Amino acid sequence: MPVTFAIIKERKNPPDRRVVFSPEKCAELMDRYRDAKIIAESSAVRIFLDRAYKDWGIDVKDDVSEADIVLGVKEVPIEALIPKKKYFFFSHTIKKQPYNQKLLRAVLDKKIELYDHETIIKENGARLIGFGYYAGLVGAYNGFRALGLRNGIFELPKVENLPDLIGVKAELDKIILPSDLRIILSGTGKVSSGAKEILDHLGIKEVSDTVYLTSNFSEPVYCMIDVMEYNRRKDGKAGDKYEFYKDPSGYESNFMPYAKVSDMFIAGHFYGNGAPYLFTREDARNPDFRINLVSDISCDVDGPVASTLRASTIAEPFYGYDPKTESETSFDAKDAITVMAVDNLPCELPKDASEGFGEMFLENVIPAFFNGDKDGILFRARMTTENGTLAERFEYLQDYVDGKLD
Repeated sequence: MPVTFAIIKERKNPPDRRVVFSPEKCAELMDRYRDAKIIAESSAVRIFLDRAYKDWGIDVKDDVSEADIVLGVKEVPIEALIPKKKYFFFSHTIKKQPYNQKLLRAVLDKKIELYDHETIIKENGARLIGFGYYAGLVGAYNGFRALGLRNGIFELPKVENLPDLIGVKAELDKIILPSDLRIILSGTGKVSSGAKEILDHLGIKEVSDTVYLTSNFSEPVYCMIDVMEYNRRKDGKAGDKYEFYKDPSGYESNFMPYAKVSDMFIAGHFYGNGAPYLFTREDARNPDFRINLVSDISCDVDGPVASTLRASTIAEPFYGYDPKTESETSFDAKDAITVMAVDNLPCELPKDASEGFGEMFLENVIPAFFNGDKDGILFRARMTTENGTLAERFEYLQDYVDGKLD
């Protein structure tokens, strides 16, 4: 049965230039699936011009209401939602975010089937698609940009002013890092893998946690730590990360040993509800707390990384955290912790991020439309039904939907 997909124009401000499918991926989709048609809504913002889609044989239109399935990146404004369609976008509603309560209610009222990109998972719960890797790349680069500006030792251009990842790496090739720089990187997922790629490209030596905590170095080094390195059981027994994921209440932070010997912290971990904070405001006041630059890619505001008071922006990515007053100051203030906490980092690398996301979406999601969803991809991801109700997996959102709308 023929299926028509539409790439929609991103309407959220500030503008987001990313897209689910590049022109080339659109053509590949239609070549693989002869029953598939894909159209693109005209956009002056998108990283790939309308002309590029036309060159690959993709129809570009002002009205895409003929589509069965609508593909976007950011939240779709309520007034732009087309009733009785299947929509894919990051809705930012699955954690009951207050600012999008009206959006989810509108989705239900318009009898839209919503598939949030975050809910596209394997049977074991692992996410199948996302922009995390690109957030890691840009977040790590921004950390070094902050270091250079604050210390006056080099200047790196903004990623948004560079053409692609090749351009990013070419700029990194021009800098020289302090010989005594010590970096701690938290996490082992897609975000931290992107950050690790930047560290490795710079030729920074990776060492184990034991060596990192006990040795002196004459060259820049970094250490990558997972949840069982920066958390420990309160009773002193050996920890188990699967036990931790299930119930972290019996654990406490073990991050301070790393904070005492690190200059820079790249936060690439995933923080689960109820887990211990990595470091608190009290920790940051400790005389032995050495970290003076935090690139918080995870960006959980007022949470596990105490210096992250707010999300910063691509336009103004850096600010300072004064541990003594627990307040914001300038990013280069004396005795301040320099903070990078941009919460939409992949937007700075729209071409690479879009191409990578499209590859994942084509391989992991599109087949489900043509194989009867044999792996349950769409079944697990569907948040709302064509009848205007929440799908069973997401019935926990009912009180959020029923709550008083501002």
